Amino acid sequence: MRAHAGESLAAPHARDPSASPDDMALRRRRRGLLLCARLPDFFLMLLFRGCLIGAVNLKSSNRYPVVQEFESVELSCIITDSQTREPRIEWKKIKDAQTTYVFFNNRIQGDLAGRAELLGKTSLQIWNATRRDSALYRCEVVAQDDPKEMDEIVIDLTVQVKPVPPVCTVPKAVPVGKMATLHCQEKEGFPQPHYSWYRNDAPLPRDSRANPRFQNSSFLIDSKTGTLVFSAVRKEDSGQYYCMASNDVGSAKCEAQEMEVYDLNVGGIIGGVLVVLAVLALTTVGICCAYRRGYFIHKQDEESFKNPGRPDGVNYIRTDEEGDFRHKSSFVI
Repeated sequence: MRAHAGESLAAPHARDPSASPDDMALRRRRRGLLLCARLPDFFLMLLFRGCLIGAVNLKSSNRYPVVQEFESVELSCIITDSQTREPRIEWKKIKDAQTTYVFFNNRIQGDLAGRAELLGKTSLQIWNATRRDSALYRCEVVAQDDPKEMDEIVIDLTVQVKPVPPVCTVPKAVPVGKMATLHCQEKEGFPQPHYSWYRNDAPLPRDSRANPRFQNSSFLIDSKTGTLVFSAVRKEDSGQYYCMASNDVGSAKCEAQEMEVYDLNVGGIIGGVLVVLAVLALTTVGICCAYRRGYFIHKQDEESFKNPGRPDGVNYIRTDEEGDFRHKSSFVI
């Protein structure tokens, strides 16, 4: 018993004399199944490692660089593994569905000429970046001596632009109770700026109903379009208004403009209308009286009364003695 115990401890996989032939066959079958299950994984691992060894591979330290306008930026493209000493490097710019060369034949191409250079072996350095440089940039490496000859990586560059002073439109005078719309627009900033309005240097909420200080007012601000709309202005809405456009880079505002809210003088308007109607009535009566008195009869009409029409072929002759008219017929040939 002790010998069998020692053998079992020293050789845990030794044959158990007490095991039946069926148990031994079952154990051999299980070990064969486990070995067959592990063989595919083993061969796949060898195949995968064989393909990757010496193949060109790229990586980037920053796939989504963001830079302010007129600053420099690096587009990172790093070769992590390659057997080729002098691989071919190319950079391409993709914007508005068009692809153009940036680095080709070992020199900078296109609009980046004079503003960029190859940094290290494959990365691209851009100086004085402008808003037109915002685009996708593709780094392509061709390694002829590698099992996998080509690899590429895409960098998404964003150039942010500070807003310029926006264009503001403020009505100069609005009657009480009427609707008023103030406009603000800025087209240079990127990302697209959001807008806010100020009255007498105090910021206005987007909705007047949300702030107890402006509960007597009725206005809404659209921060995307820059419009400030009063549904019905009040006297308290008079003041100096200006708009501010802001994004991640900075902000800019327009010059303040005065909006006056005045009372509508209904009595004065009615009085003015009555005066106009009275003037029109007097003018009409005067014209009728003058026409009846003959002031509008033309001189040609008077002559027509003095000299009646003469029939064709009849000459009228007036004698000095009689002072009347006699006529004789004469035919004009």
